Amino acid sequence: DWYYRRLAWHRALSWAMVPLFIGSYVTGDRLLDGSTNDPAWVRRTHPLFATGSAVVFGANAVTGFWNLIEGWKEKEGRTKRLLHTVAMTVASAGFVYAGSIGEQARDDRDIRNRHRTVALGSMGVSTASWLFMLLGN
Repeated sequence: DWYYRRLAWHRALSWAMVPLFIGSYVTGDRLLDGSTNDPAWVRRTHPLFATGSAVVFGANAVTGFWNLIEGWKEKEGRTKRLLHTVAMTVASAGFVYAGSIGEQARDDRDIRNRHRTVALGSMGVSTASWLFMLLGN
């Protein structure tokens, strides 16, 4: 059954977000002061963590939304799944915005702080929603 295959992928990929979020936070925090003295590995890996997060988050958005539609007729747990979808959509919008100002953040401290605030807020919303689903099952 494709529903359960997608669900298995969705759950597995959700665990992949944890190290990606940690890597994004650690490297982003090192870049926050805007110093050009940051190690090259930090400057190179932060965009990789962010891109990895975007790819995994995007794949989970597709599998999650697809399963939401396919499983809509199942009333048990529908409200919980719908709340999870709304929270993850809000987090996705935040990640898109944070990514859209990423380049500008290199040269402008105010934008860098906004980038960090929006990214951390999106990480918080998505992590809370993930835990809501993980602990609620």
